[in-house]
Amino acid sequence: MPLLKTSDIREMDRSEMEEKLEELRDELLHEKGQAAMGGAPESPGRIKAIKTNISRILTVMNENKRSKGGD
Repeated sequence: MPLLKTSDIREMDRSEMEEKLEELRDELLHEKGQAAMGGAPESPGRIKAIKTNISRILTVMNENKRSKGGD
């Protein structure tokens, strides 16, 4: 999974960000479950990339929230 660029995230509207965030969280849950059961991950860096993407989306969402006056 490639990392999402912050500029790409900023171009998304709020509903797209929420949809992508939900998708990433589901994917992270699946990957963590697979790792917990002892399965070998397809890509060892995948969990870190998913977490980084989630963090970037949340950061942009919080920035937008603050710039609009604490919506």
